[in-house]
Amino acid sequence: MNKAYDVPYMLRTRDYYRAQGYDKDYQWAHNSDAPFTPLAKPLAGSTLAVITTAMPDTEQGRAERRVYSTVCDPIPDSMYTEELSWDKGATHTRDVNSFLPLVQLGELAKQNKLGGITSRFHSVPTTYSQRATREQDAPEILKRCLEDGADIALLVPL
Repeated sequence: MNKAYDVPYMLRTRDYYRAQGYDKDYQWAHNSDAPFTPLAKPLAGSTLAVITTAMPDTEQGRAERRVYSTVCDPIPDSMYTEELSWDKGATHTRDVNSFLPLVQLGELAKQNKLGGITSRFHSVPTTYSQRATREQDAPEILKRCLEDGADIALLVPL
């Protein structure tokens, strides 16, 4: 990596917030009371839900920033990622398998290393509101994962 282009994540986020006109720097979430929870059953017997920050593509391009559920089969050809923060100069998101690992997870299930994947994956918006995430999006994602019979979830942020 070229050191001239390295920007620490915290500094980049602070600068982004200031450029957006926020008076206060972003306060990172800190959950000291979140307990470690071991798997209730072996991974080979567990059904996995995939949760991503990429949104479904729409005919209009920009997807509304809300929780979505999308069937895993067929795997989407593309996802809407343009408004998300990632290094667009160094990489791209044209290969959905590079950030939505449904093919790879399906292979693990075929090899009996994973019990299976839920029939849907879920998109959760990236917002800078911890309260909205905690009080709206996370409970909705949990509800949908439970509806799908998920035992565990894999969070795939972009």
